[in-house]
Amino acid sequence: MPYIGKSPVGGGFHKLDNLTASATATYALTLGGAAYFPETANQLLVSLNGVIQAPQDSFTVSGSNLIFDSALTASDSIDFVVALGDVLGVGSVTDGAVTTAKIGNNAVTDAKLANTLDLSSKALTMPTGAVLQVLQSVNDTVEVFSTTETWLDITDMSVTITPTSASSKIMVEYTIHHSTSGGTIAHQLVRNSTAIGLGSANGTRLRATSRTAGNGVGNDDENHISTPTTMKYLDSPASTSAQTYKLQLRIQNAEGSITTNTSHNQPNVTFTYGSRVISTITVTEIAG
Repeated sequence: MPYIGKSPVGGGFHKLDNLTASATATYALTLGGAAYFPETANQLLVSLNGVIQAPQDSFTVSGSNLIFDSALTASDSIDFVVALGDVLGVGSVTDGAVTTAKIGNNAVTDAKLANTLDLSSKALTMPTGAVLQVLQSVNDTVEVFSTTETWLDITDMSVTITPTSASSKIMVEYTIHHSTSGGTIAHQLVRNSTAIGLGSANGTRLRATSRTAGNGVGNDDENHISTPTTMKYLDSPASTSAQTYKLQLRIQNAEGSITTNTSHNQPNVTFTYGSRVISTITVTEIAG
């Protein structure tokens, strides 16, 4: 039949879940166990003790609650509540009316998201193995270390990272260039104040993360060598606190000094063949 003005819009007509009367005026409306939000009290057909109630006069709605004009008792009977269609009278959706259940799976696309999203306060679950953050420190300093047989810190060969999850793993990678007048250089990777990634114990032998044989004494060609050492180690700090990773080195058996980022015999001398290089330490957080 024809209508004056806008024609009614067909919607979902539902018999809502049963309600049990008690000593209260407010009742939560549900449909299939999920909260149901009527657009207006006029949308509901409510039968109480066999009598159809007048919307706005006998009851109102607030969100997903049906509110009678006075408290009921356990002897009352709410026979049924029927929602007469989810109709938008003016074309405006009531606040809170669009629930999670009303949004279709995969309905929200990237085109519907803001260009900039601040997710800093949200807990994100990333697939195992996903890269979450990468930090690096670069060392371009030429340093000369003494023959003291103790672990020594290296300038700028440390980096601090704060894991986003305690289940994350941290991939630590370092490349260090150094040279000796003879002997062996050992390296030790340290997390905060704890040495990690060490070789197995064997008597009094030094435990280290990596080692490099020094240049041969008396061979001028070898004296100009700056040997690189590269290592990767996957660590599990099991923490969301800041973690500082650093690399230390030491000479073994007092066999000579150590020079970083150039050959040992020319740290402060310029030769046409005297290159200066860099060393780096990189940490990568990987989702666990």
